[in-house]
Amino acid sequence: MTAYALQHDLNAAPERQIAWITSRDPVPYGEAIATMDARASAIFDGFACECVWLLAHPCVYTAGTSAKPADLVDPARFPVIPAGRGGGYTYHGPGQRVAYVMLDLSRRGRDVRGFVRALEDWLIATLARLGVEGERRPGAVGIFVGGTKIASIGVRVRRWVTLHGVSLNVNPELAHFSGIVPCGLKDTPVTSLAALGVECDMDEVDRALRASFAVTFDDGLRNASR
Repeated sequence: MTAYALQHDLNAAPERQIAWITSRDPVPYGEAIATMDARASAIFDGFACECVWLLAHPCVYTAGTSAKPADLVDPARFPVIPAGRGGGYTYHGPGQRVAYVMLDLSRRGRDVRGFVRALEDWLIATLARLGVEGERRPGAVGIFVGGTKIASIGVRVRRWVTLHGVSLNVNPELAHFSGIVPCGLKDTPVTSLAALGVECDMDEVDRALRASFAVTFDDGLRNASR
């Protein structure tokens, strides 16, 4: 999926439908950010509809705007890239489903906190469809199962169009999280669906994400896979 494709494929008047795009192969982080930025600009300019992009990245550590140098434990393990989103350090890699959510909040109440809460609701509802009880934790962003973290949330809003989104651990190599303090939570282990004994593939996760999104955000959805 190239930057041009995400910006211009599925181009449409800014109708109340949402384009769903799935990249089957891992997308390098820098390319993904450029692609997402281009699509968000097209949404703001009225040249493209809102979009949810499902993808994975090659192994990378990303640094949010609140990342602390001490939380980068092993900087030589993987590339470390500034993300431009809120939050601290996080890991992305194969086996993790990343969902970049590009919505026009000027149509949705311009409520950033409400948007983040809706992302949390979306993840909790998705996990419920997969047989897992997810929960919020006071003072922390993300979704937890018991004493472990299974999903992260990091967003940016530019001209009231949202960027970045969520990441859900399906079956990543959890040892890779040890090179950082994930999201600055020193005493919180990271888990995954696989580690919890949930047997599902990425297609099942994607179906759960889409079905839950339709309830949480909007019923008007379109889909395209790449």
